[in-house]
Amino acid sequence: MISQESISQIQSRIDIIDIIGNFVKLKKRGANYLGNCPFHHEKTPSFTVSPTKEIYKCFGCGKSGNTIGFVMDHEKYSYVEALRWLAAKYNIELEETATSPEFKAKQLESESLFIVNQFAGKFFSEKLFQTEEGEDIALSYLKQRGFREDIIRKFELGYNPSAPDELAKTADKLQYSKEILLKSGLLVERNNGLSDNYRGRIIFPIHNQSGKILGFGARIIKSNDRAPKYINTPENEIYNKSKILYGAFFARTAIDKADECLLVEGYTDVVSLHQAGIENVVASGGTSLTTDQVRLIKKYTNNLTIIYDGDNAGIKAALRGLELALDEGLNVKLLLIPDKEDPDSYVNKIGASAFLEFIAKEKKDFILFQLELTLKEIGNDSAKKAGLVNQMAATLSRINKAEDFTKRQDYIKKVAELLKIDEAGFNALVNKIVGEKIQKDDFRSNRQSSMDGEVVGEQEESFEQEMLLHKDEPQEQAMARSLIEFGHLEWEDGQKVADYIFKQIDEGELLDLIDNPIIVKLINLYRNLYEEGNEPDAKTFLYMEDAELSQLMLKIMNDDLEISPNWKKYYEGHIPTREELFKQEVDSTLLYLQLRKIKRLIAENQKDMENTSDLQEQMLLIQTHHHLKTVEMELTKKLGTVILK
Repeated sequence: MISQESISQIQSRIDIIDIIGNFVKLKKRGANYLGNCPFHHEKTPSFTVSPTKEIYKCFGCGKSGNTIGFVMDHEKYSYVEALRWLAAKYNIELEETATSPEFKAKQLESESLFIVNQFAGKFFSEKLFQTEEGEDIALSYLKQRGFREDIIRKFELGYNPSAPDELAKTADKLQYSKEILLKSGLLVERNNGLSDNYRGRIIFPIHNQSGKILGFGARIIKSNDRAPKYINTPENEIYNKSKILYGAFFARTAIDKADECLLVEGYTDVVSLHQAGIENVVASGGTSLTTDQVRLIKKYTNNLTIIYDGDNAGIKAALRGLELALDEGLNVKLLLIPDKEDPDSYVNKIGASAFLEFIAKEKKDFILFQLELTLKEIGNDSAKKAGLVNQMAATLSRINKAEDFTKRQDYIKKVAELLKIDEAGFNALVNKIVGEKIQKDDFRSNRQSSMDGEVVGEQEESFEQEMLLHKDEPQEQAMARSLIEFGHLEWEDGQKVADYIFKQIDEGELLDLIDNPIIVKLINLYRNLYEEGNEPDAKTFLYMEDAELSQLMLKIMNDDLEISPNWKKYYEGHIPTREELFKQEVDSTLLYLQLRKIKRLIAENQKDMENTSDLQEQMLLIQTHHHLKTVEMELTKKLGTVILK
């Protein structure tokens, strides 16, 4: 894990304008900067960056966040990956917290593999462009296939010479570890020596999301029936083919903007489409689509179009990814390339514009395509048709997220029409399967909870109970904002604002009155940090790995409460700032919570009066009611509010 000291160093060096300016052309507008949003297409700039608050917000699509959040969203990094990217940019040496020897050994091995791959990538590129063999055999072959030099360099394609050990000798001279070279798959042991594994092949480097080389795909040039067409890097600490999509590093921004990912099979398909200007494309590397690959696509978009060859093998390969994609909530379309072509040859044959038109016109809904295909195969066989009905019901039951209810109902209607069955009966069958799945999941969850000694089951609140909560999110946020912005200021008698707030919270048991659990978490975390001698501020929470706290802090910071500058047109003299009125603001947020508590006690007391027939108890409850109403009126006067009956 990255140490807190390193994270603090990164936070102190961050310049949000500098970072976002790498990806967005920004122009100064008053105190802020403005540019076209990188997360959606827009002609009129609505993407605003505040250097003072260190946050950004797009008023077009609603995207917002801090500097680390921007790097995570734009580059599709995890929190730790974003920190590493920022550390590299600012030349900050990261310190790792204490880890086990096993973890350190794995980390060292991973770093060594990246270093070796970087060396090999440079070696292959030089051999392609700077040697006679590379130019005559490999570069000429690539150019015959229609690849331009700029696209070859973009994807860092290379060539491993046909000599048995040219890479091995170079690596030995540079004293790279034999063990790491073997693990990387670059070399193999033959005849008591090391030989090049990819000799005589064109090399396709495979990059991770930050552009580092994870491994290689090596394609044979000469026809040789005994040799496989492609050799790929073996599984190791950094290369796991089930978690990789070829071309994702080059496609991530284009997928984000197009809100669609095109999935093809091969490396050359990706390179050809990129050369044609169609950049929102990745390849599964010839393997069946995996859960990790589907989730990687979902980081960029919910819309997936699978483009495969139109033969039976291509169709079956495409269909294998269907259920995984449905489980992740993706909208899946299928496009089959005609005339025994593949995407590489077809885009070169008809051109980029025609290919894009072909995609838009010919892509078919995956589920309906699967159904139509199977209907043709089974013909009039009633037994097979019954099995198909159950199969389609099981498929549609996977679309079980609340937000996808309408989508599932549309599918049920269309599938029932194609199968020529009763829609209501088919709907009931789908719902039955969904219900059975939920019961199984609940049973597993309950059994696990029981094993953990937890109480299982949750009592639903009635509408009346919900009303008693008097939820008021802005006021709760104001409470947290007062603590964060003013907690370090002097209150009185050597007491800080934070001390005063926590005293009031403890004496009035006010924390239980805050409905938003994230705000409660933030206040408790502030308290822990404060009691350890720290002075937490907005940045402390804005740059936290905890996404809930970071987003809450962003929302609080976006909620400007400054006095309008237009007041100066109508009022003379000094207009007090929030900093000058901080005591009034702190007291008002605490009074609000106290008033909320009284309102709940009044509602509970009222309910008790309605449910008792004992005269003495009723009198006591009436007296309590009068007392609570008196307290309510006093608090209301202090807050300057009006109670509506």
